[in-house]
Amino acid sequence: MTLQEIKALDQRYYMNTFGERQPVCFDHGCGVTLYDTDGRAYTDFFAGIATNSLGYAHPKVTATMVEQVNKVCHTSNLYYVEPQAKLAQLLVENTFADRVFFGNSGAEANEGCIKLACKYFYEKGEDRWEIISASNSFHGRTLATIAVTGQEKYQKPFRPLLPRGIVNVPFNDLEAIRAAVTPHTAAVMLEVIQAEGGVIVGTQDYIQGVRALCDELGILLIIDEVQTGMGRCGKLFAHELYGVTPDILSSAKALGNGMPIGAVLAKEEVAAAFHPGDHGSTFGGNALACAAGLAVLTTMLEENIPQKAGETGHYLLSILRRMAEGKTSVADVRGAGLLIGIALKEELKAADVVGKLLEKGFVVGTAAGNVLRLLPPLIIEKENCDALVAALADVL
Repeated sequence: MTLQEIKALDQRYYMNTFGERQPVCFDHGCGVTLYDTDGRAYTDFFAGIATNSLGYAHPKVTATMVEQVNKVCHTSNLYYVEPQAKLAQLLVENTFADRVFFGNSGAEANEGCIKLACKYFYEKGEDRWEIISASNSFHGRTLATIAVTGQEKYQKPFRPLLPRGIVNVPFNDLEAIRAAVTPHTAAVMLEVIQAEGGVIVGTQDYIQGVRALCDELGILLIIDEVQTGMGRCGKLFAHELYGVTPDILSSAKALGNGMPIGAVLAKEEVAAAFHPGDHGSTFGGNALACAAGLAVLTTMLEENIPQKAGETGHYLLSILRRMAEGKTSVADVRGAGLLIGIALKEELKAADVVGKLLEKGFVVGTAAGNVLRLLPPLIIEKENCDALVAALADVL
C-alpha cells in the first residue's frame, strides 16, 4: 500500500488518539536504519521511543523469536513457562531484585508497583496507601498511572475517576517530599531522569536523599525505569548511576526490543506481599515475549551494551554541546548515556525541527519543554552521531 492509502485507512477507522502523525510509514529495518514504504532509508535516533535498543532485525533476537513462534507463543500463567522462568532468573541475577512479575507494558508494570507497595503495608497491618510522585513525571496512561504522572494535562479530563492518595511534588526537591509525607504514605515513586518530562536529570544529592528519607521513615522507594533502564543511560538500570537501590522497580520498553513486555522487580520482603490472586495477567509473561526479553538481556550482558551506550552517549553529548555553542536557538543539552535532550528556545519549535530532520533522513522525537529527545538504538555508531549533528546544525 502507498502512504496515502495507509493514511486514509487510519483516518477513517482508527481512534484519533495520536493526531496528525509524522508523514511516513516504516516498512522494515536493519540495524539502526529504517526503510519506508517507498524504500527511503532513515537513521533512527528514537528507537520506537526507547524500545528498539538493539535495533532492527537483530540476528539473535529475531532467531530466538522465530524459533519460539514455531513452538508456542502463549499458554497462560496457569502453567509453567520456560522462557518466563529463565528471564526472571537472569533479571534477578543482574539486579537488586529477588522476584519478578511480567506484564505487557510500562503502564502495567507501574500499576503493579503501586499495587505491590500498598499490599505490602496492608499485610503489615499499616494504613498506608498514599503515593508521592514528582511533578513533570510520566508513568503511564491508565487511571492509576495518570494519577502518579505529575502533569495536569493528562489528569484533568479524567477527574474525579483518578484514585485518591496520589500527591505530586516538585522534582529535585527533597524537602517537598518530606513535607508531603503523612502517616498514610506508602511509597515515593520517581524516575531518576524524567524522560518524557524534558530529560530532566535528578541530582545525586536528591536521588540519594530520597533513598535515605524513605529508609528513615519506613517508606518504600519505587523507581520507574521503563525508559531509563535496560542499558539506556550507561548502566543496566539508571539508578545504578546514583549508587542507590530501590525496593520496587518497573521495566518495559527495551526489555522486549519491540515485543510488548513489562516487569515489576522487587526485593523478597516486599514481593512476598503478593499472594495468589492479588495480581495477574492473561498475556503477561507469555513465552514469545519472554523469549525475546531473554535474548535481549543476554545480548546486552554478553556484549556490554550498557557500557557501549555510555561511551557513545558521552561522545554524542560532547559533539552536540560543541555544536550548540554557536546556536542561539539552543538553551541546553543534557542527559545521560543515550537519553539526551536538546532544549530549544521558544522561537524555534521542537516539533518543526523533528519534521525537518525527518526530511533529511533522521528519526528523532520530542519531550516536554520544547525539547528534542534523542533515544537511538544502543548499537548506534559514532559516525551516525556525526551525521545527525551535522544535519541538526543545518536545520537549526
